[in-house]
Amino acid sequence: MNFQVGDQVVHWTYGPGEVIQLDEKALSGQTEHYYVVQIRDMTLFVPINDQAETSLRLPTPASEFESLFSILKSPAEPLSGDRWERKNQLIARMKDGRLESICQVIRDLVDFRQLKKLNDYDSAILERAQNFLINEWQISLGVPRAQAEHELRALLGGKP
Repeated sequence: MNFQVGDQVVHWTYGPGEVIQLDEKALSGQTEHYYVVQIRDMTLFVPINDQAETSLRLPTPASEFESLFSILKSPAEPLSGDRWERKNQLIARMKDGRLESICQVIRDLVDFRQLKKLNDYDSAILERAQNFLINEWQISLGVPRAQAEHELRALLGGKP
């Protein structure tokens, strides 16, 4: 997939942004081409190669959000009670940057929190996942952040 200047994209780690420039730089005697992506107050240089294909994608279409909402409302999959195993479970799910995976992480951590207090890592992952989802929600559905946050809470059954 080739992106152009002005395209809205989603980086698998940092979330939604915009391609603001196509650039080339010489590193170690080789010239590389890059997408320059602005994400909030951060500028990323993403190599234009096979890696860019896996680290950048188009925002999720608005029509796919109903299936994402279904994931959030569905019964949770149990997370391991062992914090190290749970950490590995969460890392594996978050790694692909797909909103389906992000929604599963949110759903499962919110459910887990009802049974047991989240540790610092769990809390950080939950916050990161919620921000990732809400940021893309705003772009794809064109809603204000406060509305997306309110609707997310409602989908999770009012659980904060």
